[in-house]
Amino acid sequence: MLSKHENTCLTSFLLGRKCVFCGHRKLWRTMRGYLKCRFCGKQKGRKKLKRELLILSGFHQQLPALAVSNDLSVSYHAVTRVYQKMRELLYHVCEIEGAKLSGQIEVDESYFGGRRKGQRGRGASGKSIVFGLLERDGRVYTRVVVNVSAPVLMDIIKAKTRKGSVYYTDSFKSYNSLKRFGKHHKLNHSKALAYKNGNHINGIEGFWSFAKHKLYNYHGVSKNNFVLYLKEMEWRFNHRKDNTLKEIISLYFGYVSD
Repeated sequence: MLSKHENTCLTSFLLGRKCVFCGHRKLWRTMRGYLKCRFCGKQKGRKKLKRELLILSGFHQQLPALAVSNDLSVSYHAVTRVYQKMRELLYHVCEIEGAKLSGQIEVDESYFGGRRKGQRGRGASGKSIVFGLLERDGRVYTRVVVNVSAPVLMDIIKAKTRKGSVYYTDSFKSYNSLKRFGKHHKLNHSKALAYKNGNHINGIEGFWSFAKHKLYNYHGVSKNNFVLYLKEMEWRFNHRKDNTLKEIISLYFGYVSD
């Protein structure tokens, strides 16, 4: 469901009042029926533009590609092409935005997918392992990893956080050498008063719940595409207070928001 502000934003593009490439409002219709911007000179067929904008609106609302295909009476492949391009764009945005986290950082891993019965948590088979860093009052950064060994996790922490930060983790042994990067607080869930004085990883655990709940609506994601879906969840979490429809349109068409 679009908010009033998001609906106004979408309508201005759908009616050809605003250029999707640069944001200016000086548009005119060419002999071929294209909408052309007097400022940037770019043009696009109105029918195709409307279709792509409505598909992007479906992506913004996390509607399944098949449902959008049926609602708009367009091919399923046309919808999935737009969805795939958006996820690839969001992947690159997340890598740029997650350049260096600092301050108080919560660190944890989680396991996604897999239907095979057996051990849960660390050591569970058939699941994708995701390592996460959350900057309190800031962003989250995720990375799919092959294992949770100390060298693998420490390399990511070194690359993605600023030295001297304060780190919060559980008591997993792979975090034992974290003190060389900054102050390290360990949380022992079994002890009383474990959460005293801000010693918790509630933020990153909240992100895991957010991501799994959102991904559940897709009714299964292939391992080959999982990283793109994961980065989509990362982006949605980091931008949950923003007008994400406008940002999605901006990214897709290259429109620079004013």
